[in-house]
Formats: sequence, structure tokens, C-alpha cells
Amino acid sequence: MILVDMNQISVASVMMHLHMTKKTKPEEDMVRHMILNSLRMYRTKFCEEYGELVLCYDSKHYWRRDYYPEYKHSRKKGRDKSTNDWDAIFEVLNAIKAELKEFFPYKHLEVYGAEADDIIAALCGELEFDNGKTLILSGDKDFIQLQKFRNVTQYSPITKKFVNGIDPDDYLNEHVLKGDTSDGIPNVLSPDNTFVDGLRQKPLSKKKIEMMVSGNFPNDEIKRNYQRNKKLIDLKESPAELYMECCTAYHNASEGDRSKLLNYFTQKRLRSLVESIGEF
Repeated sequence: MILVDMNQISVASVMMHLHMTKKTKPEEDMVRHMILNSLRMYRTKFCEEYGELVLCYDSKHYWRRDYYPEYKHSRKKGRDKSTNDWDAIFEVLNAIKAELKEFFPYKHLEVYGAEADDIIAALCGELEFDNGKTLILSGDKDFIQLQKFRNVTQYSPITKKFVNGIDPDDYLNEHVLKGDTSDGIPNVLSPDNTFVDGLRQKPLSKKKIEMMVSGNFPNDEIKRNYQRNKKLIDLKESPAELYMECCTAYHNASEGDRSKLLNYFTQKRLRSLVESIGEF
């Protein structure tokens, strides 16, 4: 099974397209071709060893923001400052997402309250003792922690390399202490509002990390911040009911009808991909 972090794949395709064309608004046909060609390429490269693609999407609403309102707050601020037309970008990506669900022969998973991370984590745990191998297709280092499961491998489309050589437990422990700037999660020495209010994080030395990895926290506030970060970063901390919903969604999902592909490619004028239709 190949678990595809579709939000990362899709946004990366748009950003590459805008960079190449020097435009701020995406051309839907070009973005569609880039996303589809990426999926074709990854399926061709990995299908024989790992099985079929499973497309995993973020829900528009996710539980981490309910728990921690500052979660990913800086990303919205970054989009607001950007010259790119994000309304047009999301319109294009949503249209392509709907097409993938309707016309392509892959399971399409989107669970209310869950991010793709939650879906991928649930399936890695649920299917650990199945006979097949699991490949996570994403450059997100949060997934390193899932390599603790048997037969789970990660490949980064960004670096075009496998993500390996890092102990999953050691990485998770240090990641929880350091926080995650891109997700708006400060280190354990810093308060919740650090990034929202533009504050500087308190420096976290290697010596302090080594002390706290063993569970020795200098005070209750830091211990509370550690629990905050662990809840947000450790994927096994996802709500139990959400875990079950993700697993149920996978088992109930139907694969699209492959016979629709030719008409779809013709309708969207994807002539160069028609020749490779058997690779989808």
C-alpha cells in the first residue's frame, strides 16, 4: 500500500508551476497535468513492491486546532502576505481533488477532523501485521515516527530519496521538545502565544534536551508545555474515535472505475497522458 500525502503533493505541484511561470495565479490544466503525472510516476516506480495508491487528504477542519487554536496559525499569516492568489490556488486544487475521487481507480480518504497525518498513522498501525509493505509518500519528517511499525518505509518526493537512518523514537522525543515552527508549535520552554504574537522562542540547549528526554522537567509550566507538544506532534495521541473513523473509512472506501479514465483524459485534453493510461 502506498499512502500518499496529497496535500503536500498538490501544493508542491502548484508552487513549482508558479515558480516556473512567474505567475501568481495557477493554470488549472498545467497543475492538473503535473499532479497526475506525479501520481503516474510514483505508481510506476513503487506499485510492484508496495501495491496500490491510497490518496490521503487533510480535512478542512482538524482536531488539533480545537485543542490548540494557535496550530498552523502562521501559515495563514504567510498566505495573507504572499502575492500568490490563494483563493484561485485552492479552487484549482479542490477541482482536481474531486476529479481524482470520481475518475481514478484509487481509494480516496478524507475524514472530518483528521489531517492526512492522522489517516496515514492510523493505517500504519492498523495494517502493521498484514503481509504487505507500506510506503508513505511524503517529505514530512513527522512521519519518521511511524517507521517504528513493521514494514513501513518513507519516500520523499522533494528530495527523491528514502527517509531512513533515523531512530523513530529518538526523533519523536527530540521533536516534541523542540516543537515545530512550521506548525506553530513552540519549544517546551516557550508559551502558547510565541508565534502568534511574534515572540522569540527561549533557547533550548542540547544539555536541557538531554535532561528532559529522560522526563526531568525543571518546573510544572515546562511539563505542561511538553504535554501540549506531545499531544500535537505524537501521532499516537490522535483521539481514539478518530483513529477508528480513519480505519473504517479505509475499509469502506471503494476504488474508482478505471474504465472512466480514457473519457476523462480526452475531456481534459491530456493527450500526452493517454499513451500512459495503463500506468495509472
